[in-house]
Amino acid sequence: MGITVTSTAFAAGKPIPVKYTGQGENISPDLSWRDTPDGVVSFALICDDPDAPAGTWVHWTMWNIPPTSTGLAQGVASDATLPDGSVQGVTSSGRHGYGGPMPPKGNAHHYYFRVYALDTMLSLPASANRAQLDAAIRGHILSQGQLMGTYQRQ
Repeated sequence: MGITVTSTAFAAGKPIPVKYTGQGENISPDLSWRDTPDGVVSFALICDDPDAPAGTWVHWTMWNIPPTSTGLAQGVASDATLPDGSVQGVTSSGRHGYGGPMPPKGNAHHYYFRVYALDTMLSLPASANRAQLDAAIRGHILSQGQLMGTYQRQ
């Protein structure tokens, strides 16, 4: 079945409010997950926009989220390492933490918030990018789920 990922900020397939974008407060939306498998050692998160003109744009990566976690609160700090031990990698903009949607004017883009239940903790530095995270989780995914929202620049 997979992990069920939800948010109180927006429903699956619906627009992401301006507050959570580069045109608003640029803070991360809250995320919740359930239906996780037994044996989870950590969670990882990737948020990306496959509709970006130059190819998939990575808006957020995080790993070593504690196995007892059932989500993330709104407005996660953009520190490389969080108090609970979670690590936030480098996005396509070269920064740590969440970078909200801000596509070029035109059609709405699709933003995928993917949560991965892993059977390990990752030994990645905070300077790691999406490709390095993808390589590190390969073979360690117990289950995964996603929440997709859209955004069209105002």
